[in-house]
Amino acid sequence: MTQSSALPLPPPKERRRLREAASLTRAQLASRVGVTSETVRGWETGRATPRGRKGEKYARLLDSLGGEAEMTPPQAAADAGTPEPAPGAAVSRRSDRARRKAATGDRKRPPAVKDRGRGPATVPDHTHTHTHTHTPDHDRAPLPHGHHVILTERRRTTPSRRPDDAITALTPDQAFDALYAFCAPALVRQTYLLTGRRELARESVERAFQIAWQRWPEVARDRDPAGWVRAMAYECALSPWHRLRPRHRHPEPPPPDAFDRALMDTLLKLPPPYRRTLVLYDGVGLGLPETAAETEASTRAAVNRLAHAREAVAERLPELADPETLHWRLVELASTERLRAAKPAVVRKGGERRARFWTRAAIAFTVALIGTTALTVRTAPTHYEPPVPAGETVQGVPPPVAPGPLSESEQELRAKLREEEQKGPDRLLPQPR
Repeated sequence: MTQSSALPLPPPKERRRLREAASLTRAQLASRVGVTSETVRGWETGRATPRGRKGEKYARLLDSLGGEAEMTPPQAAADAGTPEPAPGAAVSRRSDRARRKAATGDRKRPPAVKDRGRGPATVPDHTHTHTHTHTPDHDRAPLPHGHHVILTERRRTTPSRRPDDAITALTPDQAFDALYAFCAPALVRQTYLLTGRRELARESVERAFQIAWQRWPEVARDRDPAGWVRAMAYECALSPWHRLRPRHRHPEPPPPDAFDRALMDTLLKLPPPYRRTLVLYDGVGLGLPETAAETEASTRAAVNRLAHAREAVAERLPELADPETLHWRLVELASTERLRAAKPAVVRKGGERRARFWTRAAIAFTVALIGTTALTVRTAPTHYEPPVPAGETVQGVPPPVAPGPLSESEQELRAKLREEEQKGPDRLLPQPR
């Protein structure tokens, strides 16, 4: 029987925080412990419990990471100034610096992106940020330390993994506003890459959050509320009914840069499933399983769509054949538009007004239907009346002869009869002339 680790393990959320504070990816930590990155993910989400020798090694590693995180810069400087440092301390500090440098990847932006003369399409690291969904670490290299892609959502705490006391401390309005502030800015940029229309991107994101507010009990209990809203926003943005709207029959002004215009035209010429797969994988940074699940396709189909989309982009823009360069180009294309989302209170109240309108419309339609049914029942006949059959032609009956004009003799007879009127039965007897 396997035994649990001797050292006390921190809660799952603290395990992840310690790993990220040390600038370690799941794959790097898994290689140290001797497990897979999926196992580390299960430990950090609480779905699995570290046990046995691997669990003890994992606990010791977390304990060492916690000690490194607690060391402040003044303390580190004081330790560095001691007259007789321990022989292994300098080696440990050098190894820590090398490890952190390897964890951050020391990765620079591609030369093609630098030549454009624009600033980096990143946001300052005021708060802890990372890619929104659980991307496999072997699929993506880490981003440069201190900068994060604007296509990803800034996350302070995962709504589905907060402690129970934190969940109960927030009201539904506060939880919705926090989710909106966390997801909306990046979702507007992602939706713009899907549609090429600024106003449609904002409308789709607002509509997705309005639907989320109407179904808030379901969304709040979802394991990935941000993914739920993102999928709904993409569905609203790629709806074919938009082409029937008069406002969307006229194209919007393209991006000012020529290369951005060429990239946007290439994206819009891709089929919607291919375009969505490319944006999710190369733009947002999801892994293939997550991309396939969100596009409602198999992993093999997602791989084929991604390959065809990259080939189509590389055919028109050969400098984007490198996926890393394509990733940064998508980032810059989304960042140049300065798209902004509405306030969360405005979206929430708009969704409530929309829900009230449709509720009242449904009630009015139901009342009208009930009234029409009652009127029909009231005025309908109570018994069956067979229809009158059509007339039939009877053979052998002479047609009736209509009276014609009187001749002169008949007129004289009539005048004589009127002059010589008799009473009694004699008036009926003919008189000889």
